[in-house]
Amino acid sequence: MPGIAAINKLKSHIGSEVSLSGWLYQSRSSGKVQFIIIRDGTGICQCIIEKDNVSDELFERLKHLGHESALAVSGVVRKDDRSPGGCELAVTDAKIIHEASDYPITPKSHGTDFLLKHRHLHLRSQRQWAILKIRHTLIDAIRRFFNDNGFTLIDTPIITAMAAEEQQALFEVDYFGTPFYLTQTGQLHLEAAAMSLRKVYCFGPTFRAEKSKTRRHLTEFWMVEPEIAFIDLDGLLELAENFVTSIVTSVLEENKAELEILNADIETLEKIAPPFHRLTYTEVGEILSGEETSRFLAGQLEELKSAKQNTVSQIEQLEKQQAQPLKKYKQEKIAAELIKLRSFLTELEQKIHNNPKHARIAAQFKWGKDLGGSDETIISQMYQKPVFVTHYPKDAKAFYMKTDTQNPSTALRTGNNVVRNFDLLAPAGFGEIIGGAMREDSYRILAQRIKQNNLNIENYQWYLDLRKYGSVPHGGFGLGIERTLAWLTGQKHIRQCIPFPRMLGKIYI
Repeated sequence: MPGIAAINKLKSHIGSEVSLSGWLYQSRSSGKVQFIIIRDGTGICQCIIEKDNVSDELFERLKHLGHESALAVSGVVRKDDRSPGGCELAVTDAKIIHEASDYPITPKSHGTDFLLKHRHLHLRSQRQWAILKIRHTLIDAIRRFFNDNGFTLIDTPIITAMAAEEQQALFEVDYFGTPFYLTQTGQLHLEAAAMSLRKVYCFGPTFRAEKSKTRRHLTEFWMVEPEIAFIDLDGLLELAENFVTSIVTSVLEENKAELEILNADIETLEKIAPPFHRLTYTEVGEILSGEETSRFLAGQLEELKSAKQNTVSQIEQLEKQQAQPLKKYKQEKIAAELIKLRSFLTELEQKIHNNPKHARIAAQFKWGKDLGGSDETIISQMYQKPVFVTHYPKDAKAFYMKTDTQNPSTALRTGNNVVRNFDLLAPAGFGEIIGGAMREDSYRILAQRIKQNNLNIENYQWYLDLRKYGSVPHGGFGLGIERTLAWLTGQKHIRQCIPFPRMLGKIYI
């Protein structure tokens, strides 16, 4: 009786007979030999079925088996560098567990809405499988970093009476007849825990009712938030820098094969190490409205146009091949490559369309507003490492951020108040993945800021108490899991980076 094996462990079974259980991912037949690819949740394996090695009845059933049918196959593991995972299985027997037919997701191109409606099935695709494997590593690496560095996990409430960000972005829920809200962040409650345990973090779902349809927005997403007592802004930046470097290293060590499946930019990820680039908000404004950005965007536009021309040429060549009489597996291979190229072409055309818009927005930069998506895209495209942007205008940021009126590179130059905060922008145009700040530790100033923001001060009395009884300098930040995963895997929309996305007007399953 062959032993049961997992596909990702087959290299340790070369020459042995094993049994695999999984689902039929792809298949093709060549006379007396069939080539089927099975996935089992750990990886994919090519299985070779020779007609002389199995019964005629089984050979025919396998030949006509539908995609995503469940089966178990037994055979001898052989080393083959051309096969996925470097191994293949010479089949001696097979058992069909469940026959599937008319699987709705085919090698042809499907629209976004179609795939979202079939998300329960689309998760089986190799790309989604790879993304979810990397997400698992990312979350595990995050927990290990904080657990190994003296932080205590705190589970903060999901239902709250308080707004930490914009009030209009709150989801209201009926809590036994009283209106409350789904949390935007665990930060405020986490500050209370930091006054007890000094170094704490929370990790959970957060909710924003922003009416935004950009590629960077979800209405429900996951965020990790550390909070530390007795720290300053430089200490926060160092923590964030080491944290991001650590989780990137873990993903590279654990998921290089999955990154390759996704065509992620592994070479650039391998360069992620301290120190990251550091700019103030005011310096970013000067870059955006200066000649440097104008020249950068003009050069980028020429590169995009050239890439578009090359992609169109590749598509035309493949379409000519597709018109020739070819075996089914070759047709499917060309069809799959065309899907990738057409998707890439659409992306290039969108970037070409957006380039002049980015240039206009950058040229019109005015000190005082928050950085927008275009601003972040431009700055993060200009560097190969993450970029810290610090000291934003006070009026553009949340009420709890610590005012810094003495910073010479911002406040004195502009005559405006800034806060001791930072955003961390991921390179290659992916934009903000972390937002953080020192917290206002003065009772008087914080109470004043709450009133200025038209918030109900009664809801914040307990939060103000933290400034009455042993107030200390403290701060923290939040990292969005989906935005970070999008950057690591090269995904253009963060809806691909969560198993079941929730977006404005779209909840399918």
